[in-house]
Amino acid sequence: MIWNVLAAALTLLYPLAIWFGHGSVEPRWLAGLLLLAAATRLPALRISAAARWSAGGALLLVAAAVATNAVLPLKLYPVLVNAALLAAFGASLLSGMPMVERFARLREAELPPAAVAYTRRVTQAWCLFFAINGGIALWTALFASEAAWSLYNGVIAYLLMGLMFAGEYLLRMRVKRLHHA
Repeated sequence: MIWNVLAAALTLLYPLAIWFGHGSVEPRWLAGLLLLAAATRLPALRISAAARWSAGGALLLVAAAVATNAVLPLKLYPVLVNAALLAAFGASLLSGMPMVERFARLREAELPPAAVAYTRRVTQAWCLFFAINGGIALWTALFASEAAWSLYNGVIAYLLMGLMFAGEYLLRMRVKRLHHA
């Protein structure tokens, strides 16, 4: 539990730390934050291939930032996170149970066929979200200022994710009413 809280806090604060540190702290030292973020994912490595790939990718970004003393590898971390989530959600569509169905079955073991189809569509929607969000994160890393990168990856991306969660929840309630009415 404490690892999850620490991972969430680091993920939220990471873009702001990069922004505030850029220009006053060498990127090789800022890479320590990314190393710490990767370390908080260690407990999940046993259960998730996506967590293993994400941690490995984060370590490569840390190594690149330390070796080059450049900030770009550090700015690519949100791209990596979106790619890992896209891979995990996308792979679940191709083999076995879609990711959102897995989450739904944690609350309700038996799902009607309409709910199974709905969870597949929601998983597809999340794949689209992660692809677009990762693309924007890549664009901001390559072409935007540090302030714009931090604003998008540290604030706007999370607001968009929250809107996606809220919108899906409202849609799910509507779909449930329609199928249970």
